[in-house]
Amino acid sequence: MNKIPKYWNLAKKYLSKKDKVMKILISKYSEPSEVTLTTRQDIFYSLCKSIIGQQISVAAANSVFLKFKKKCKNKINAKTVYKLTTTQLKSCGLSRQKVKGIKSLAKQTLDKTFNPKLIPNMSDEEAIIYLSKLRQIGRWSAEMILLFTYNRSNIWPIQDIGLLRAISKNYNKKYLPPEKYVSLLNKRFSPYCSVATWYLWRSIDPEPIQY
Repeated sequence: MNKIPKYWNLAKKYLSKKDKVMKILISKYSEPSEVTLTTRQDIFYSLCKSIIGQQISVAAANSVFLKFKKKCKNKINAKTVYKLTTTQLKSCGLSRQKVKGIKSLAKQTLDKTFNPKLIPNMSDEEAIIYLSKLRQIGRWSAEMILLFTYNRSNIWPIQDIGLLRAISKNYNKKYLPPEKYVSLLNKRFSPYCSVATWYLWRSIDPEPIQY
């Protein structure tokens, strides 16, 4: 993990001025011991973790990922993963579809039909579309990659259940919160929606979100 994004402290000041709830949350979760958004800067690792974690609990995902990591001998890269057999990957607890997704990712990374070096020069929406072309990667997964791996500052993942729950809780809205209100917050928090998202997540999770 590296240092916090350069925009983080500026974003905290901006959001605190723009929104009373944000001001409270930022103050509450700004102790020196608090973890903030960081990145591994390893997109292959993060994409594998994203595929493994789909549609299962956090505890189950962590268990499967540890087995996967062990099977890779702690070297999670395209070359290592591509050499693993379907049987080896399934033995980690992966479904057939997830195995296909991870194998496809490894192959496309090796033959450069997927080139993550292109992503830094793309807009958020262009990057989401590009990542979503990968097998087993949809819009939500692509947004998580942009937020946690690339630390993009303005990601607002409206398909994320945790974010919607946090909006309902902190802004006294029913669940699901009205689309118009979610859109209003998006405009209010721009260009720092990623930071707002992180603090909203933090308000409903006992541990800081990491990916």
